Amino acid sequence: MQAEVRLGLIGFGEESEGPDLPAARHAIDLLAMISEKTRGNLSLEEQRLIENSLTELRFRYVHAVQESAKAASARESKPASEAKSADEAKSEADEAKSEE
Repeated sequence: MQAEVRLGLIGFGEESEGPDLPAARHAIDLLAMISEKTRGNLSLEEQRLIENSLTELRFRYVHAVQESAKAASARESKPASEAKSADEAKSEADEAKSEE
C-alpha cells in the first residue's frame, strides 16, 4: 500500500499529491527483499500474492516514470515555444514599424 500511495495511486483526504518516485521505488524494493527473505517459508497462495503484487507495482512504477518524463518534456517545450512566439511577435512589430 505504501508504494501505491507514493505512486499517487491512492490518496488520503482532498489533497492530491503527485508521485514520489524515489520513495515508491524504495517501497517496491523493500517488498522484493521481503519476498526473497521469505522464499520457502510461505504458502503457495502467499508467494503468488507477493509476486503478483510486485509485478503490478513494477508495471505501475514504469508507467509513472514515463508519465513523469512526458510531463517534464511538456514543461520544457512549452516555455521554448512561448519564447519563439514572443520573438516572432517582436519581429512582426519591427517589420510593421519599418513599413510605416
